Amino acid sequence: MKTNAIIFSLAIVASAIIFGYAVINRNNPQGTINVTGLGEQNFTSDLIVWEGNFTRESSNIQSAYANLEKDRASVTAYLVSKGIPEEQLVFNAVTTNPQYQQNYSNDGRYMGQTFTGYQLNQSLVIESEEVEKVEKISREITELLNQGIAFYSQQPRYYYTELESLKLEMIAKATEDARIRAERIAQNSNANLGNLISANMGVFQITGQNSGEDYSWGGVFNTSAKNKTASITMKLIFEVD
Repeated sequence: MKTNAIIFSLAIVASAIIFGYAVINRNNPQGTINVTGLGEQNFTSDLIVWEGNFTRESSNIQSAYANLEKDRASVTAYLVSKGIPEEQLVFNAVTTNPQYQQNYSNDGRYMGQTFTGYQLNQSLVIESEEVEKVEKISREITELLNQGIAFYSQQPRYYYTELESLKLEMIAKATEDARIRAERIAQNSNANLGNLISANMGVFQITGQNSGEDYSWGGVFNTSAKNKTASITMKLIFEVD
């Protein structure tokens, strides 16, 4: 009986110690460090997309279409002479728009409209990895005006074909940057950096180099600049011992 009493007493003491240790841990939870890292990389676009269109007008639709076909042949010959392979020239379907003149009386009353003819329009798209060549042609295309062709050129758009690989590199850079920040904070606080609790990726942004573009919560995807900057943030939470 005496032995049993001693064992029972020791069990009570041990239970009290364990319970007390649990209360202490519960009331003093392990700390955490929240950090944000940045990954950034400059790059040059390796794909250009350029669009333009030309029009013809006539009171007779057959005449307008015939003139548009001549213009298409001239545009093709011009671009091929500049070194663009003909298979890269993508002509979209011709659009036809009836044209009307609005009529008003001398006192400003609307008197209806009069049909004046047709306007036919055809657009052209070139997608090429020869960025500098197409960029130069887009600036010189006004030479077609000397041939009587009203060609309207749009601003080229610039893309990067290795964007997914670049994005993975940026995630790695941002994660490493955040980890280094967390280590420095822990050292300055006389603590040890523990396990990673969570990692959240921020918005992937592409801006023109030296453009002064504002970042947005939804992400910026610049297509007007050939030279760009890609960036992404990673938000990490670490345990602190």
